[in-house]
Amino acid sequence: MRYITGGIALGAALVLGALATTAQAATTPAAAAAQSARSGGLYAPSALVLTVGEGESRASSTVARAVTLTCAPVAGGSHPVARAACGQLNAVKGDLDQVTGARSTRVCTKEWAPVVVTADGVWQGRRVAYTHTFANSCAMQDGAGAVFEF
Repeated sequence: MRYITGGIALGAALVLGALATTAQAATTPAAAAAQSARSGGLYAPSALVLTVGEGESRASSTVARAVTLTCAPVAGGSHPVARAACGQLNAVKGDLDQVTGARSTRVCTKEWAPVVVTADGVWQGRRVAYTHTFANSCAMQDGAGAVFEF
């Protein structure tokens, strides 16, 4: 009987602890910003999941790295240079073709070791599902700018 009572007390403590943690998470600034974006706040939502993978296409690539990027109302997410990435996306009005199509004078080898970058999510209220394949990692580092710099 003593074990049953202890088990019930332990279960109740775990449930109450989980509820308390959930209540605290709902009151954080990030949760408030997310709630504001969902409820039609002042800013259109801009949140993307960005990936870099090895392979020739989205379907056949193996994801090597992935980050989140939130640009509205403030730059954030797990992206290491979120402010710069949001600035680059804002400058081209979210057109990822302009981000990946940037030209430079960097010299890269002509080896074929394809790198696939993807962006999925929402940019200023519009759904985004983007894929671009670079010939190799040198070409990706040259043409992707801050958005895929992670």
